[in-house]
Amino acid sequence: MSLRDFLSKHFIDVIEWVEPEDGILAYRYPMQDREIQNGGKLTVRESQAALFVNEGKIADAFMPGLYTLNTHTLPILTYLQNWDKAFQSPFKSDVYFFSTRIQTNQRWGTQNPITIRDKEFGAVRLRAFGIYTYHVMNQKDFYSKVSGTRDVYRVEDLEGQLRNTIVGRITDTFAGSSVPFLDMAANQVALAEKITAQLKPSFTEYGLSLDSFVVENLSLPDELQKILDQRIGMNMVGDMGRYTQYQVAQAIPIAAGNEGGGAAGVGAGLGAGVAMGQAMADALKKAGSSSGEAASPAPAAGAAASAETKFCFNCGKPIPKIAKF
Repeated sequence: MSLRDFLSKHFIDVIEWVEPEDGILAYRYPMQDREIQNGGKLTVRESQAALFVNEGKIADAFMPGLYTLNTHTLPILTYLQNWDKAFQSPFKSDVYFFSTRIQTNQRWGTQNPITIRDKEFGAVRLRAFGIYTYHVMNQKDFYSKVSGTRDVYRVEDLEGQLRNTIVGRITDTFAGSSVPFLDMAANQVALAEKITAQLKPSFTEYGLSLDSFVVENLSLPDELQKILDQRIGMNMVGDMGRYTQYQVAQAIPIAAGNEGGGAAGVGAGLGAGVAMGQAMADALKKAGSSSGEAASPAPAAGAAASAETKFCFNCGKPIPKIAKF
């Protein structure tokens, strides 16, 4: 090295990093045309970790604290550099800082509904979403498997990988769960704990720690939700005979009002009303028979009288033909 080259070099006495913004997981300390002084200081703040890398090989790792850089604090780098116990010259090494803060409010969700087997409904397509938190736990694993030699590695760079990993594990958990869909909402905490246990090994493999996992919502696609709402409504109605009577009574004036004007409209409305009235009468007969009422034989005169009847336009009930209302 010439004298000019030596004088043009910049020697580093203090190595430290202050996070300029949220969302940075790894940061490469700028070392171009710079060398670290023997006896220089390394400052690793709380919520940080540091890693020295020599010619692509991971060397020494540091947790929060203030360190004097020498052969005692850099034993692996000393071995890789073939230094003796009292090296005196500046040296080069790549230095990476890692944020070990908990990354909060990370969102996950199923982009497309996942199909699971439900013991009540059979095959069900399910949507789910929620939040989770994690932090860098092992900077060596994170560097070698995730961040690598990039100058800056951010949360969004890892977001897609973690989200897909979560969705894959959720699918397995739901498939192996014996909890019916209708009971899942009441068991979301237990479900989240089970998913967390399955996810932690995948996070650990990346050098991360999964700190919390929350299932915020479980739902069906819109078309299946409508079917479920109908089924819930049917269960709430209970007595289908009474429900049919109510529906027919509501539909008669609507059907008559929707027909065209004039005699044709009146006739069509009358026909619709008669048909609906007949349906209501059938429903009444079924309701009566289901309640255990014994049907008594009608006298011949009553049968003849029943033929002389018509249906009320307002309520749909059979009335004497000569009656005005």
